[in-house]
Formats: sequence, structure tokens, C-alpha cells
Amino acid sequence: MKILNALLKKEFFQIIRDPSSIIIAFVLPLISILIYMYGINLDTVKVTIGIKNDDANPEVATLVKSYGHSKYVRSKVYDNMPELTQGIVRSKIKGAVVIPNDFSTKLSRGQSADLFIITDGSEVNTANYVQNYAMQIANQWLQTSRYSQNAQKSVINPQIRTWYNQDLNSHYFILPGSLAITMTLIGILLTALVVAREWERGTMEAILSTRVRKIDIVLGKYIPYLILGMCSMAFNVFLCTAVFKVPFRGNYFVLFGVCSLFLFTSSGIGLLISSKLKNQFLASQVSLGIGFLPALLLSGLMFPINSMPLIFQHLTRILPPRYFITFIESEFMAGTVWEIVIVNSIFLTILGLVLFAAVYANTDMRLNK
Repeated sequence: MKILNALLKKEFFQIIRDPSSIIIAFVLPLISILIYMYGINLDTVKVTIGIKNDDANPEVATLVKSYGHSKYVRSKVYDNMPELTQGIVRSKIKGAVVIPNDFSTKLSRGQSADLFIITDGSEVNTANYVQNYAMQIANQWLQTSRYSQNAQKSVINPQIRTWYNQDLNSHYFILPGSLAITMTLIGILLTALVVAREWERGTMEAILSTRVRKIDIVLGKYIPYLILGMCSMAFNVFLCTAVFKVPFRGNYFVLFGVCSLFLFTSSGIGLLISSKLKNQFLASQVSLGIGFLPALLLSGLMFPINSMPLIFQHLTRILPPRYFITFIESEFMAGTVWEIVIVNSIFLTILGLVLFAAVYANTDMRLNK
């Protein structure tokens, strides 16, 4: 029993002295529970819809106000069609409602009145929300308007136009976004093991005994996995476009250019984990906890970011997959929109450089450190 007690005492001391054990046992599960409890909301989504009213009837103006008073819709009024179109192209609004100039005239005559609803099909779930919310608000307004006596014989006839993804095929939306998850695995998980593997196998001692510089070690870890990641990206794009027939309307040079920035950023996360932990198992677990899972749950691929609490919306701003998913979905579905390309590239570049500096600062060049 003395030997057993000594071993138990040693294990308890080892756990207390090793913060990584506490992190894996308590902190990471806590983070996951908090994300599932408060970060994911599948019930409702508040979408931004553009409104263009061509009917000067004061009664129709109350319909425009109805869209602004809904708790599910954030409305923005446009005066001309080009501005409304640019709002959808640049993802400032997720859909639009256009009220034609004869809308009230047809309703007063008891005729079928057209209401044009435009949705962005590159995000299938959001497009469905736009359609449903736009029609529900219009129907509720009709029942309380002065045209309600004609409600039995006059009907608002929606003319729905879905942009970019006319068939609302969810695969066209999911497959491009899933490339960000794949690239996260390549960039974070694999690089999280390379430095730790060197320390565990003792090869780092042999490396440090030479005249190698710190920058050589850092670049020697970055470059091979950037090349591997680009090859993986090319293979995945081929599968999406050639095998699964996902339409690609962008530019391949722009696609791979932004992808290289994303891999540069993701590799920085993985190398930083590996440099700090120096243990393959621990590094792999932590990389899954702070890399893969947030990329899947908080990037906007599976769940809309605007349905999350405000604190989680701000948290997503430091996650590289958020910017890459926004870019790649636009590149596949809508083509190259330079405003989206430039903004997301700037964020990825800043994050990548910050992480590169952190990796460099945390790369040990002494065995006793």
C-alpha cells in the first residue's frame, strides 16, 4: 500500500504541476458546453432585407414600415435598383423586396398584385428565411390594411427570383464552405504535430546542435505544409467542380491566392500550439478544441453568425475560417467580388503576420528552456 500511495501521490502532483492536464480535463469541455449552450441558435435568424418601393400610395408606405418593425427582419430602404443590386452582391443585405408601382391599384381592384422577392441563393437557409419572412409580413399587412375587404379575392402574388443558386441546392453551398474545414485540418492539425514530434523523438536536440537559425526552423515548418495545403486545395476544388458539378464563377488565381493566406494563418495557429506544448497527443487535442471545432461551429458554415449572441459574434472576428468561408462561398456562387476579396484578405494577412511573430517568439533554441 505504501508503494501504491506513493504512485498515487506522484500522479496527483504531476497533474497539479501540469496545467495542460487541467485544460484538457476541464477547460476544453467547458468551452464546448458553452458553445453548444449559448453560441448555437437554430430557432430564428434576423436577416437584413432591402426594400424598394415604387408605389407612391401612402397605404403602401405602411407595408414598408411593417418590414422595419419585425423582430426577424432588419430592413434597409433603397431608392434605386442599382444600389439594391450592389447591396446583395456585396452581402450587405441577404435579400430584397420590390413593390411595383401598380401594387396598390391592383389590390384596390381586387386583382392579384405582384410582390417581387429577391433572395441570395448562395446561402440556402438564409434564402428560405428571406422568402418566408417577406411573405408573412406582407400577408399580415394585407389583413390589417384597407384592402382587407378584398383579401378573399385579391392575392399578393410573389415573384421570387433566386440569385446565384437558382435550384437552392444545398450542396452548392455546403461543399465550397467545407473546403475551409479541410484547410483548417491541414493548416492547424498537421502543423500542430511537427514541432512536438521533433521534441518527443529527440531530433530537435540534433537540430539545435547545428548552426541553424531560428528563422530557418520556423520557415522550414511553414513552407512544406503550405505546399501540401495548396495541393490539397487543388484536389478538393477539382472534386467540387469536376466530380460533384458545383458551379465555379470566380477566378482560380484569386481563389488560390486567398487560400494561401488562409493556410499561412492556420499554419501559424498549429505551429504556435506545437511550439508551446511539445507533446503530440496534447497538441492534437488542443488543435481540435480551438481550431477544428470553432471552424465548424462558429465560422458561419453550419449556423448563421447573426443568430449567435453578440459576444460570440465578436469572437468569430478572430477566427480565420470565418473570413475564408465568406470569400470562398462568394467566389464559387457569385464570382469575384473585389470588395469581399480585399477585406477578407486584409484580415487574414494581419492574423497571419501576428501568428508568425508569435511562432517565432515561442520557438525554443535552447534545450534547458
